[in-house]
Amino acid sequence: MNATLVLNPAAGGGRAGKQAKSAVARLQALGFDVTLVQTAGPGDATRLAREATTELVIAAGGDGTTFEVINGLATREDRPKLGILPLGTGNSFLRDFAITCTDDAYAALARGKTRSIDLVRIEHAEGALHYVNLLSLGFTADAGHVTNERYKAFGALGYVLATLQCLVRLQWPRFPYRLDDGELDERDCTLLSFSNSQYTGGTMQMAPGADPTDGELDVIHIGPLGRRRFLAAFPKIFQGTHVHMPEIEHHRAREVRFDLAEPAACMIDGEVLTLALERLVVEPGALELLA
Repeated sequence: MNATLVLNPAAGGGRAGKQAKSAVARLQALGFDVTLVQTAGPGDATRLAREATTELVIAAGGDGTTFEVINGLATREDRPKLGILPLGTGNSFLRDFAITCTDDAYAALARGKTRSIDLVRIEHAEGALHYVNLLSLGFTADAGHVTNERYKAFGALGYVLATLQCLVRLQWPRFPYRLDDGELDERDCTLLSFSNSQYTGGTMQMAPGADPTDGELDVIHIGPLGRRRFLAAFPKIFQGTHVHMPEIEHHRAREVRFDLAEPAACMIDGEVLTLALERLVVEPGALELLA
């Protein structure tokens, strides 16, 4: 199979770049005809995925690299298959498919079996984006920003350090939203997560019931939590048991509409962007993933 390997050499604190040659060699040994292209800055992976002429595009990096690649593929009518090599910091999305390391990912690519996965389209004031993992507002966006700014080199531990730092300035903002044809929800919250898959920040199981093949988003609404209550809740997210707390609600929806007064910081598949959100729409089975 012909494949384009879109590799972010800065992912994983530079570890991905050091593995470029070995990744190509290993894929060739598995029978792939590989073209290696490397990113030089933000947005490059989107452009390279859009320009790829092969039947398979492999995102090599972290969740942010995959986010850029799928946005390159989403704009194409002739969408190639997607492969992922987890060489970055978080590598959350593949955990839904029991892929937790590079050996698992190479094995999945070698099998060549595909799964149809959902894309989620983000409509905002300046255009549209897509994601496969989650979009989160509130505390998680703050912690994601701090992680990217200060703790990226610490890997998954960086998310924990950022969480503890952001706890000092804990807030309860409002992000008015409506699920499908439901009523407008204007309640204060600690965070909102619109999850297509289960994990975030590496091993944090934000939405334990999520399934990236079911055509729905899992919506996690965490109401106002004090610092002590937050500290009690935080360890539970690694097992997904936080959803049983009375302050936390779980819903499912195919569409989400927002009524925001101003643009908001959004944590999207590991990247933090400020967007004037308008709508999220699930596109069922829109991409073929080798997993």
